[in-house]
Amino acid sequence: MGSELTTNGDALRLFFTDDIYLIKGEEVFSTGEVLESDLQKVSAPIPAEPIAAADLENPVSGVDTGTVAAVTPIPAPVIPSVTIPITIPQFPAIEKPAALSFKYLGQNKKKILILVNDADHEVSDEAGRELLRKIVKSINLTASDFALLNYAKYPKTSFLDLQQHFSSVLVFAFGVSAADLQLPSHPENKIVMEGDVRVIFSGELRKLEQDPGGKKTLWGSLKQLGL
Repeated sequence: MGSELTTNGDALRLFFTDDIYLIKGEEVFSTGEVLESDLQKVSAPIPAEPIAAADLENPVSGVDTGTVAAVTPIPAPVIPSVTIPITIPQFPAIEKPAALSFKYLGQNKKKILILVNDADHEVSDEAGRELLRKIVKSINLTASDFALLNYAKYPKTSFLDLQQHFSSVLVFAFGVSAADLQLPSHPENKIVMEGDVRVIFSGELRKLEQDPGGKKTLWGSLKQLGL
């Protein structure tokens, strides 16, 4: 579309009745012509100023980029070592009880223990020894089959202590009670069990020799052993 402004005098007289004078050098431009003129001014290249070589090497004025300032390291704080003494209590060494040692007759090949209790004799008096020989013969034992121990020489020895040493499967206790061996009460002249061990408690040999009823009961128990 053409410019809406005009400098034609005849045309201007149609809008203005007063005299209008045009001053030489003050021409009127249209809006498009003004904008086009301003754009030409903005797009006009700006002459570049020459850049010195020194500026290229050092683009920031006053700053030496080629030298790095030395950084002083900050030492880490020294923590003093602390030694804490530890006292280990000393406990007395636990002494193992000495293994019991027994002096007995026989070789204990069949793990049969015969206990007697006579402080005056090695085994018993003559009558007591004879009764014991009859008992041993009735169940077909020899001196190599059993261990014969006089409990009077080892008082307060427990059944467990005897087992740890002799490992018996059958025990005859003549004149040695269940309480002496630290066992619960058991009847006399009867076969009783202590774990896997058969035990017969009876009277002291000299007293048993004079006890017909006790001997009869004992003979019946000996037949049940099956030896």
